[in-house]
Amino acid sequence: MYHFFVKQEQIDSSAATIAIVGPDVNHIRNVLRMKPGEEILVGNGTDTDYLCRIEQIAPDQVTARIVSRAESTELPARIYLFQGLPKSDKMELIIQKAVELGVYQVVPVNTLRTVVKLDAKKEEARVRRWNAIAESAAKQSGRVLVPEVTPVMDFGRALAYAADIDVKMIPYENARGMETAVQAVRAVRPGMSVGVLIGPEGGFERAEVEGACNAGFTPISLGRRILRTETAGLAVLSVLMYHLEADSALDTTRSTAHGFGEP
Repeated sequence: MYHFFVKQEQIDSSAATIAIVGPDVNHIRNVLRMKPGEEILVGNGTDTDYLCRIEQIAPDQVTARIVSRAESTELPARIYLFQGLPKSDKMELIIQKAVELGVYQVVPVNTLRTVVKLDAKKEEARVRRWNAIAESAAKQSGRVLVPEVTPVMDFGRALAYAADIDVKMIPYENARGMETAVQAVRAVRPGMSVGVLIGPEGGFERAEVEGACNAGFTPISLGRRILRTETAGLAVLSVLMYHLEADSALDTTRSTAHGFGEP
């Protein structure tokens, strides 16, 4: 089912209708060639998706009637990916796949070994494009939330930004053994926030790792192989997604077994 996002003010709760405007109108009319009566998903980009039926297609607006609220597809914890800026277009791939895996927010970070240098004008354009990629990935993967890609932060500011996050981990090639990684993942519970700090090509300087540890990040190993920057964050997100959704499934099973769930 096709998925679109609107601003909250485009949702008329009293009339149970949603007004879709902007580029999506052309996409619905001329690309998808949809007709009144067809069903679509429309989200407010933050916390709710609606199953809707198209009522009217005009040149500048598509009006859809709300049929019901859709079940949330969001992870029960908020995951922040602090990503050291990589070269070329790797950041676009990272954002796309991170959104598919359930990330809550992506924070691009300038580190000591970051090669990419963006002036203010280039950064503004790049962040705008990154957010468009996040929105497209959210549509494709059926997300209720459109994850934000923040402006680029320097390393110190990123650590300060992560101050209130509950569980913080930094994959580091010199970390030994998987026990710490297992414990860090198992510590994540529904309702928590999680920060994952990934270095650019070449990894972190030792001083940066020490600074992250002082800020509450736990160094973890991702196994015996050294992963590229575009792989490391996605590996952690995949494990966290499985952990959180498997736990939710087990909780549902336990509740049902004790008579608290649906028969």
